[in-house]
Amino acid sequence: MVFRLVLGCGTVGRQTIGRLPECDSRLLVVTDDEQTVETLRDESVPARDADPADPALLESLERPDIVFVAGDRTDRNRLALERARDRFPTASIVAYLGGKPTEEDRTAFDELADRVVDPELAIGDAVLRETTSSPADAGIRLRRHLQGLEGPLAVVMHDNPDPDAIASAVALAEIAESVGLSADPCYFGRISHQENRAMVNVLDLDLRNFEPNASLEEYGSFALVDHSRPGVNDQLPEDLHVDIVIDHHPPRGPVPSDYVDLREHAGATSTVLTEYLERFEPALDRAVATALLYGIRVDTDEFTREVSAADFEAAATLWPHVDTDVLRQIEQPSLEGETLETIARAIKNREQRGSVAAASVGRIGDRDALPQAADRLLTMEGVDTSFVFGFIEEMVFVSARSRATDVDLGETLRDAFDRIGSAGGHADMAGAQLEIGILGTADDEQVDSIVSVVEEVITDRFFEAIESQPGTPVGSYTQTSEVLFSLEEPEAE
Repeated sequence: MVFRLVLGCGTVGRQTIGRLPECDSRLLVVTDDEQTVETLRDESVPARDADPADPALLESLERPDIVFVAGDRTDRNRLALERARDRFPTASIVAYLGGKPTEEDRTAFDELADRVVDPELAIGDAVLRETTSSPADAGIRLRRHLQGLEGPLAVVMHDNPDPDAIASAVALAEIAESVGLSADPCYFGRISHQENRAMVNVLDLDLRNFEPNASLEEYGSFALVDHSRPGVNDQLPEDLHVDIVIDHHPPRGPVPSDYVDLREHAGATSTVLTEYLERFEPALDRAVATALLYGIRVDTDEFTREVSAADFEAAATLWPHVDTDVLRQIEQPSLEGETLETIARAIKNREQRGSVAAASVGRIGDRDALPQAADRLLTMEGVDTSFVFGFIEEMVFVSARSRATDVDLGETLRDAFDRIGSAGGHADMAGAQLEIGILGTADDEQVDSIVSVVEEVITDRFFEAIESQPGTPVGSYTQTSEVLFSLEEPEAE
């Protein structure tokens, strides 16, 4: 679930708040206009009467995904923008420039905000949209951009891609090929989940699997699908020039690309690619259409999670071209023995506190068994949030699921594990990766005792984070866990 923080609430801010969708986000408005606060509260909009640029106030707030600086005055918006960027460095910030900006103001806004709303430009853009736009504009812009790229194009999914990423990459590669630009759908890592492998194999999708540190010199341009930043959840260089980004997740920082299409209200990136593909290829390829529909169904959990009207429209567009027999084969693959064993260990080892269940499954060979185990725990009576983790070499992989309305798993895992690894995801579906350097120095007799301590630390950190109020730091286990997760092999004396 996206958390939007609005700092200041002038004319533009007020109009924007009234148009925000209610179903896919949490919202907090901070303004020192007492009358505006009362009006917003009467309309059931969460609002706080305070100075939007107050550092103490910003320090007390939960980390937002998106910040909108929306007062009327340029000077106050600039101050709020400066302090918001300092307090929330990874948030995506949209800032309204205000009515009387100087050149110095414009420079500061451009440097600090991810997007700047300039009233003069906005009026001109609105006139152009009303007089020249058509439903095919997005397709026209993408076509022109693709035609200007140097080939071949590497369409890169996130590591260990899911069906949405796979389908989106295949669709964008097909679009590129249709305008004469050769393209490869590419990924790092493994496709190990049974359904994901079945999707690739049954539909005979031609994907390229990069080895770690693979040379990328043969590609003249790069596109990212289902994620938006190189080096974040992929193994690309962080400074790689990216030509195209198409995603549906809210960005957690600036998106470095020449062509960006972020549809946060879409339930899947496959939904966005379906719209593009319809513009380029009226006769949709059967395999690609089947993959896209499956990608939408998986990412929206059969149209029950963060779904939008656009997802239903995309599904309706795809359905006449889908191979339903193949779709059934993908959705009903046989479970491997190791996956069943992992699920059994999660059930056996679970620790339940209230409606929350956590389980370590010990050493595993397939990390994709973890989300299946988390899904299975969630079906047990009395459980509405599940947390499962396992060990592969010196890494801990975590998968969590929830159907509780008052839980944001993405924020919970970030609070619990950001200082000792990487974590994130959606409100009802999230994951984390933690490195245990100490295991590399341990002998066989020590491993079991170390793993036992690590299991306790991870479980306790998770329960502490989920029981805390949003934004409350986790402190009780910090020292022990940071030592465990950062200890390297000692230098020889």
